[in-house]
Amino acid sequence: MPSQCTDFLRALESQAEEPLHQAAGATSLRCLHKGSSMVPSLLLLLAGLFRATEPAPRCETGQETLGQCQNAQKAKCVDISLGSCTDVTYTQTMYPNFLDQKSREVIEYSSEYILISVLHNLLQGECNPDLRLLGCSVLAPQCEKDKVIKPCRHVCENLKKNCLSAFDAIDMAWPYFLDCDRFFAGEEEGCFDPLAKLRGDVVVEEDLPPDLPATFIQFKHHSYSQMVSTLKKTASRCSHIATTYSIGRSFEGKDLFVIEFSTKPGHHELLKPEFKYIGNMHGNEVVGKELLIYLAQYLCSEYLLGNPRIQTLINNTRIHLLPSLNPDGYELAAEEGAGYNGWVIGRQTAQNLDLNRNFPDLTSEAYRRAGIRGARLDHIPIPQSYWWGKVAPETKAVMKWMRSIPFVLSASLHGGELVVTYPYDYSRHPMEEKEFSPTPDEKMFKMLAKAYADAHPVISDRSEHRCGGNFVKRGGIINGAEWYSFTGGMADFNYLHTNCFEVTVEVGCEKFPLEEELFTIWHENRDALLNYMEMVHRGIKGIVSDKFGNPIKNARISVRGIQHDITTAADGDYWRLLPPGTYVITAQAMGYTRVMKRVTLPIKMKRAGRVDFVLRPIEVWPNKLLRRPMEGMNDQYDPLELFDPHAQHAQARGGSQQVREKPWWWSYFSSLGLHKPLWLLKQH
Repeated sequence: MPSQCTDFLRALESQAEEPLHQAAGATSLRCLHKGSSMVPSLLLLLAGLFRATEPAPRCETGQETLGQCQNAQKAKCVDISLGSCTDVTYTQTMYPNFLDQKSREVIEYSSEYILISVLHNLLQGECNPDLRLLGCSVLAPQCEKDKVIKPCRHVCENLKKNCLSAFDAIDMAWPYFLDCDRFFAGEEEGCFDPLAKLRGDVVVEEDLPPDLPATFIQFKHHSYSQMVSTLKKTASRCSHIATTYSIGRSFEGKDLFVIEFSTKPGHHELLKPEFKYIGNMHGNEVVGKELLIYLAQYLCSEYLLGNPRIQTLINNTRIHLLPSLNPDGYELAAEEGAGYNGWVIGRQTAQNLDLNRNFPDLTSEAYRRAGIRGARLDHIPIPQSYWWGKVAPETKAVMKWMRSIPFVLSASLHGGELVVTYPYDYSRHPMEEKEFSPTPDEKMFKMLAKAYADAHPVISDRSEHRCGGNFVKRGGIINGAEWYSFTGGMADFNYLHTNCFEVTVEVGCEKFPLEEELFTIWHENRDALLNYMEMVHRGIKGIVSDKFGNPIKNARISVRGIQHDITTAADGDYWRLLPPGTYVITAQAMGYTRVMKRVTLPIKMKRAGRVDFVLRPIEVWPNKLLRRPMEGMNDQYDPLELFDPHAQHAQARGGSQQVREKPWWWSYFSSLGLHKPLWLLKQH
């Protein structure tokens, strides 16, 4: 045996092909027998020889950069040509990628690439396009100077933390190629952030004179990144009273940025009402977006300068400004340029959805309930059928926002006319396109609408020969359904699902005006914007608690003669908007006695009257409690966070174990044969 091994080694050392091929099948196995002292040397020689004799692959046309061909010494950077990855922040990649996929064609036919291409459909817009861009950073990694750069691990970890629940909702495992430890790197290793483009941080600063006053506002159109930069700078300048946050992402992944003003930014304060303005719901109606950017700068500057009106407003109100609810549509409209009075381009989202038609239709349910004795026209739950349609991520973000903060008053800024409209926006009789359809709070809504219209110099102008002249005889305000009827509007949803009252302000007949017009538009709307915000302090406010002073959440505040209740927030505080008059107010909660109080609000009273309630527990048998009408129970309030938008797929799967083993989304990969992504199936 030793002599045979010696001869075999000698043949290997001389690289004689004939002895090698003859001996490799049998002699090599005998020489590798356990205990042979020649094993280490033999292994090294075998490995080197096989590498040396392995024929180099031939290069296919256009694949010389793969680094695997006879005529290629080193892989090089090439342009990205993957359809789903063309919007990444870099322009070049390298093959093979981190998954050892050696060409564009191999990647495009892979289950990994198909997955990132359809994730926005599978997850119904959640975490889109974040996950796609993250996947692209692995499938088509960034290449600079013929060197591949790994994406940052912390970006992957943060995204997994935020998006894993979306995968759980459809019973899908987290994709293996998004393993944060395996395919990603730390910042100290020189990684890159594949999602940097989504944060709007990259902005080209314009050269501005260094001696500008602190109150300077640049009246111009802001791109998305410029808007984000301006909001962040404003919040930084007034950090003691302002902060920025995102309520979610648009379909194309842009943060829906909000700037907040309060004496305690980021926190709800007891008895301090919450107010919101929303702009740019329709992407081509840009005036509202710019007005809210200017308003943010104005509030900050004037507070610092000691303006008593602004200081009083911010000290007593928590104000939220969302300048752009539809940043994707805005970018499309902006391509047409200012001065283009378009009525279609950019109006809808990137999903081709009109956001002001995308909310649940609760108005039809309110009309159905109106004739039922004891029925309430408030806090109507979202019907399950609503989720079977296409719900925009922007819509879902706003609804979650409404749930998380106890808003009292709101306005949505639109363009195309000069008028203030108020609910209902959907006609009582659907076939009637122009029918007066008031809410139970008609008087309060008219008062709110007039607060804006009367403070606007053009809306309050009595001339009929101007923009908005058709509404002069109505005082510049109109019931929405009486103007024109539509369903799925945000104002109706605010009123019927939450405590919040919302009007719609059409701030001008030109949707995308020239920049030189913006200064005038701002001064026409500035006092109206402030006047409307101050209306949040009309009516009554207070705290509902038990006899020990513990707050009672979700207690109902009812007003005799008005078929619409509001509920208390988590701290037991409430705000009920009411016009001047005398009212009988009732506070009630499940398991407690009902308490009534008579309240008079004088005409000149411009701040909310304080009305507290102390409720005592009811001593009754549980079965008697169950007989109470469920219409008044808070149990009917359907939490958005706990509702499964994929429930229809779960129903379609049926009850058999065999069907459940192949989730509904498996059909997306049915054409892949043996290459189906079994790694996406959860192990139960």
